[in-house]
Amino acid sequence: MPKQQHDHFITQQKHACERVNQCILNTLNALPFSDLPLSAAMRYSTLLGGKRLRPFLTYTVGKMLGVNLENLDSAAAAIECIHAYSLIHDDLPAMDNDNLRRGKPTCHIKFGESNAILAGDALQTLAFQLLASGTMPDVTYKDRISMLSELASASGLSGMCGGQALDLDSEGKDINLESLKQIHQHKTGALIRAAIRIGAYAAGKKGYTILPLLDKYANSIGLAFQVRNDILDVIGDSALTGKQQGTDIKHKKNTYPALLGLKSSQKKANDLYYDSLDALKTIETQGYNTKTLANLANFIIQRKN
Repeated sequence: MPKQQHDHFITQQKHACERVNQCILNTLNALPFSDLPLSAAMRYSTLLGGKRLRPFLTYTVGKMLGVNLENLDSAAAAIECIHAYSLIHDDLPAMDNDNLRRGKPTCHIKFGESNAILAGDALQTLAFQLLASGTMPDVTYKDRISMLSELASASGLSGMCGGQALDLDSEGKDINLESLKQIHQHKTGALIRAAIRIGAYAAGKKGYTILPLLDKYANSIGLAFQVRNDILDVIGDSALTGKQQGTDIKHKKNTYPALLGLKSSQKKANDLYYDSLDALKTIETQGYNTKTLANLANFIIQRKN
């Protein structure tokens, strides 16, 4: 990506990050029991930093389809609440037992395990509260229900939680590439796909019309994101990734570098990138500007953290 194009993309990402952070902060500040450690744990974990990839996708798809950003804030915040909850629970001693997240102490290290569990639980339910009653002045109730259904499916056994269970079950075992793909499509890809679909639902009928093409794009970048994660666990700089290098090896996880080798894994990520661009080219023929989505796909396979 040329420097000027990259800088513009980073500015777009920063604006989306600031917007969703403000929505999350306003939502958390309106909740009761603000003096409890639980409230502090929720605030800490949602505002810890990060790329805000999933909210950015919701904003970008919605904006591409002509949706006013005010109709997307609650949806973007809901996606990030689910993501934050998943990271809190993923870091727990019973799961990956990580001490660092984005270069800072994980939630259970800072607030204790009980508050971390509750913070994850509360953020999960807050996501659905946002979709059900958050401000979306131009979004119909029918489309809100589609958003709720999508996020529930992507978060539960048929999505993220199912993928996490498959991942835990595969530790220390030899699995094939198809099984690894299934893990990643559920554990990571499902929520990325949901973020894209929810942005489309906000646009109503025209969003539904291009869902198959958006799904193709989502499936490609979702898997590319996880392949890049696997690569960074091997070659990434802990100071940039914000977590300890080699944790996948430590937990005997199945990864693309472990199954394919590093060079073939990098090729896999590139192939997925070009698959995503193919989907965007078809969307472009329908009159939509997909440049930001293309830049995001490039960012995913080039990122350092």
